[in-house]
Amino acid sequence: MFFHKKDIFFDLDHTIWDFDKNAQETLHELYYKYRFDKLIGKSDSDLFIETYTVNNHRLWGLYHHGKIDKPTLRRLRFADTFTQLGVEPELFPAAFEEEYLNICPTKTNLFPNAIETLTYLQRKYRLHVISNGFKEACEKKLEHSKLKSYFKTIVISELFGINKPDRRIFEHALQNGEAEWKTSIMIGDNLDADVRGAQNAGMDAIFFNAVGLEQPKDVRHMIRDLGELQLVF
Repeated sequence: MFFHKKDIFFDLDHTIWDFDKNAQETLHELYYKYRFDKLIGKSDSDLFIETYTVNNHRLWGLYHHGKIDKPTLRRLRFADTFTQLGVEPELFPAAFEEEYLNICPTKTNLFPNAIETLTYLQRKYRLHVISNGFKEACEKKLEHSKLKSYFKTIVISELFGINKPDRRIFEHALQNGEAEWKTSIMIGDNLDADVRGAQNAGMDAIFFNAVGLEQPKDVRHMIRDLGELQLVF
């Protein structure tokens, strides 16, 4: 289906690197270390993790569009979680967040078939990353998960200064990767930032839909497992 393509651009978080699973592992470990079970009044970490995950996704959506900055995102995702769980946000220990930021990017849970698919694609195509993540976290994720060697170029929005879905970051990624619009394709989980961002910029895109959403009418291509890419490329 896409045999005319030469360059494949991937999102990182929620597409290759399983952000939610890695975050859940980290938060579960720290929940008991910092005695949040006593502070929040819940013996298990499920509600804390669930509330944090919703807040984190919401705030990242605002960050994509430049409505909040990096410090605000990092501060509010835990402060809002504490508030919603009935605990004063001032009681949230700063050391918790620092430890979370140090540990989480070193986790190595990837989506099923990630390595097998990257290995397969690398033999035939030039692979790239365009991430809206933060520099230090992205670099740790790529290093600890042994992903860096698969990609010819890596564009991190924090370094470029512009986030997906802005057309300019796709233009920059193409130029940086010595690629062309017609022979390039973007693969990502975020309908707004990855898929519609690429399509609006004139690049084909594939929606990585691991959570089982209905395919929107304006999204032309969709997969539910990374292994499907080996069938269409």
